[in-house]
Amino acid sequence: MRRKRKKISVAGQPAEAKGRRLAESRAQREYEEQEWLHRRNVAVCRVMLLVLLLAIWELCARLGIIDDFIFSSPSRVFFCFWGMVRDGSILGHVGITLFETLVSFGLVVALGLLAAVVLWSSRSVSEVMEPYLVMLNSLPKSALAPMLIVWLGNHVHTIVVAAVSVAVFGSILTLHNGFASMDEDKIKLIRSLGGNRVDVLTKVLLPGSVPLIISNMKVNIGLCLVGVIIGEFLAAQRGLGYLIIYGSQVFKLDLVMMSIVLLCILSAMLYQGIAWLEKKVS
Repeated sequence: MRRKRKKISVAGQPAEAKGRRLAESRAQREYEEQEWLHRRNVAVCRVMLLVLLLAIWELCARLGIIDDFIFSSPSRVFFCFWGMVRDGSILGHVGITLFETLVSFGLVVALGLLAAVVLWSSRSVSEVMEPYLVMLNSLPKSALAPMLIVWLGNHVHTIVVAAVSVAVFGSILTLHNGFASMDEDKIKLIRSLGGNRVDVLTKVLLPGSVPLIISNMKVNIGLCLVGVIIGEFLAAQRGLGYLIIYGSQVFKLDLVMMSIVLLCILSAMLYQGIAWLEKKVS
């Protein structure tokens, strides 16, 4: 019996293989369309939820359900913000808070990585230092801020140190635990090929820990902002934390609510910046 020949396409390839590739490409396009629709629906729902909350807040203030002097309202917050935009004062307050947050965040990332590598490289050092790191991480940092002002003075670097103290100890513990759980087989492979500790660090540990480092950065950027605000509560003449304290002292609660809203926006922007970096390196 003669064997049936496979149907050949115009391009000289089997028709079955071409059909399979077409089906795969069609499934890929459908998946991408579904993902785009999902992201669009999520974005729309986020915007609608924000608009709904602002509308309820404004309506309650207008109807007298809540006291707009105490709770303010979106319109009063906007006019307060617009007034500070017109006189140019808000840019300085937002800029100094952003600067202090970014500086403290950079220090936390650098110090956290360096300390975690040192603890990973020496078992004895990690066993000695671990209980102290746990103790320092659990210590309420707001209690340290007044002492930092006495030790360092009323300066910007005092606020940066306060922000670093909020995030750095937890960052060290998280990175160290991640380094300690690295795949031992990969480390043994590097050593079997004649690699030393530096080779293990640069070729296995750090490249394999990039997702952990990025995830840790997402947490630290928010903690650094919290630490900066704590420092500005006690040792600042500018910044959003200073505006919150000043507004509460003189009963300008529109100023307080405006500063809180700006902090929310700033924290979301910083987090999205780290998320963008994660997409670039993944």
